[in-house]
Amino acid sequence: MPTAPPPSRDVALETRFFWERFKKPIIWAAIVLLLAGIAFTAYRFYSDRRAAAASASLASANSAQEYEQVIARYGNTPAAADAYILLAEAQRKNAKFTEANKTLETFIAKYPKHELASTAKMAMAGNLDSMGKTDEALAMYQQIASAYPTSYTAPLAMLSQVYILKAKNRNDDARRVCETVLTQYRTSFWAGEAMQQLRLLKPITTSTPPPAPAPNVPPMLAPAAPAPQAPPAPEPKKP
Repeated sequence: MPTAPPPSRDVALETRFFWERFKKPIIWAAIVLLLAGIAFTAYRFYSDRRAAAASASLASANSAQEYEQVIARYGNTPAAADAYILLAEAQRKNAKFTEANKTLETFIAKYPKHELASTAKMAMAGNLDSMGKTDEALAMYQQIASAYPTSYTAPLAMLSQVYILKAKNRNDDARRVCETVLTQYRTSFWAGEAMQQLRLLKPITTSTPPPAPAPNVPPMLAPAAPAPQAPPAPEPKKP
């Protein structure tokens, strides 16, 4: 039994039918895409102009107050992030160590992935050391070396530990840190300084053994001292 041929398709008619049916959604989608492209271009232009203005303002800043103005006017720009570091340095130069550390804490909280985050922590540890808080500084140096083992700040943080440990007469601990620097960072610039510090950290030796501790015996139980003996009588003279 012969089969009927398939009906012929009018492509132009089907296209026209599709356009008439979905004309409005297609037009609206095109308008939305166009507006999104315009908005993105405008935002990029505005961001670039703002970043350029922030960089220019930072370049002309020379005081803590001017750095604060850059941060206030151009927040969330690369220049503002750099302004935090420069502000903390200006505060440190004026011996405002507490204020400098608060500035650095704000910087780390806002830019935790910034390339200068480990540098900011090093500055915080140095400020703690300057304030005489050596235990806190030592703990922060140890944290930096552990958290950023591949950073350039890691061997510097370890050497900073050495100086504090030497001041605390913990030479054995300082020697171990120097040896770790030479093992893990032998090709770094700081390996030479670690070698020099290791040579200065000679083990303490004594020429005479320490005296034996006296037994803690009550006086009534201690053995009596021997009685003194009388001197021998002189021999009689012969006639």
